[in-house]
Amino acid sequence: MHEGSVVADIISTVEFNHTGELLATGDKGGRVVIFQREQEVSGGECKIKNQVHRRGEYNVYSTFQSHEPEFDYLKSLEIEEKINKIRWLPQQNAAYFLLSTNDKTVKLWKVSERDKRPEGYNLKDEEGRLRDPATITTLRVPVLRPMDLMVEATPRRVFANAHTYHINSISVNSDYETYMSADDLRINLWNFEITNQSFNIVDIKPTNMEELTEVITAAEFHPHHCNTFVYSSSKGTIRLCDMRASALCDRHTKFFEEPEDPSNRSFFSEIISSISDVKFSHSGRYIMTRDYLTVKVWDLNMENRPIETYQVHDYLRSKLCSLYENDCIFDKFECVWNGSDSVIMTGSYNNFFRMFDRNTKRDVTLEASRENSKPRAILKPRKVCVGGKRRKDEISVDSLDFSKKILHTAWHPSENIIAVAATNNLYIFQDKVN
Repeated sequence: MHEGSVVADIISTVEFNHTGELLATGDKGGRVVIFQREQEVSGGECKIKNQVHRRGEYNVYSTFQSHEPEFDYLKSLEIEEKINKIRWLPQQNAAYFLLSTNDKTVKLWKVSERDKRPEGYNLKDEEGRLRDPATITTLRVPVLRPMDLMVEATPRRVFANAHTYHINSISVNSDYETYMSADDLRINLWNFEITNQSFNIVDIKPTNMEELTEVITAAEFHPHHCNTFVYSSSKGTIRLCDMRASALCDRHTKFFEEPEDPSNRSFFSEIISSISDVKFSHSGRYIMTRDYLTVKVWDLNMENRPIETYQVHDYLRSKLCSLYENDCIFDKFECVWNGSDSVIMTGSYNNFFRMFDRNTKRDVTLEASRENSKPRAILKPRKVCVGGKRRKDEISVDSLDFSKKILHTAWHPSENIIAVAATNNLYIFQDKVN
């Protein structure tokens, strides 16, 4: 962790909105920070300063406390304020809406701008105090006066008391009327207008908890078909469900699983096969899953094996024992598609993140660090060597820092701009513009 960093500042989720103009992060302290992309630079003096014509950078737009720490008195449990996930709703009007969740409660936030204020009330004076009606002799027409821009975040809905276990995913449906929230054993379907009732659509809780063999790790709606969703499990399987088939989707429509290679079998096989993230491609044709060592791309029409498998950090296979001892083996890495589904990105240790080009089959390892985050700095590809001779630009697998990990990343929906969360720092990189 960086010097002087506080646990509350550790970023726990990163998400671009549908246009890519806004980027939201949530942290362990329950805060949401929204960054807005500055508009094109214009005007004489700015043009001289910025000879290079480039779209603006992301600056802080709004910061608000989304969740507070709570205490469940019945179970004697502390409920952390940490934001597990943020999901944006498509913009319908001038305001923005987003969902944020901690372990137990989902909240719908409205983020809106105010740059005018009404003046000239009849029943109030300029300080806002009520006036004595007997002193009012004239009728005034209130007017709107310009004021400094204020960005306000207000909670519009609170969806609580529906999860016994920790919420790991929320996903907005393509009908924009409903969303789902998933915990370890159940998935609930909500209507945005109804906060006191949700429908349980998946329940894998066994009658006898001693028979529990797997938990739900992530869930997501199909980007175009509002009746279809997938969820992944700690056993490395993915289930595709269709809500038209039955109200309770305990019976899946499709079941994606890759048979294990017996030669790779080890004590850690089950732990490292657990899926930490599942994402539909923008086209809706593919699903991407991330387990501890690999990223896999599945075709919805082929259930028996993935069509692509990418090794994220295969050099850690020999280090699983020490990664188990320091609990790193349970880290939950996320994965993201670029806007055209041609490149995928996921994180690793030592503040490294990996990109795989699905067309050229080329991959690259990049590093998010203070040194290379200067404006216009070009990221140099990094290489990790295992044993033997080490070239000068390579880093040895034994000197990797496992406390620096990139679990959360996001990709702009249409441009080559990525956001990478490294502990308590957010890095935004974009394609070199000539």
